[in-house]
Amino acid sequence: MTKPKRLPLPKRFNVAMTEKAYARLRGLNGQWHLGNNYLLTVLLENLDEIADGPALERAFERFIAEYGAPSGEIGMK
Repeated sequence: MTKPKRLPLPKRFNVAMTEKAYARLRGLNGQWHLGNNYLLTVLLENLDEIADGPALERAFERFIAEYGAPSGEIGMK
């Protein structure tokens, strides 16, 4: 029996997130049994396929309106 391939993921950054976001990530982990790094990779690599573009844009606009753009770079679309 052959082992499944492992996708090598180099460490890029530490992540800080809200409790709500982390709870969603833990829920996905419980469903798919993948580590946080793989879950985020799947979500981000497939974002155009799984997210409605205008809805995603509105979500970012709401976030920036409420919290600002912490990096100081607004409108990086």
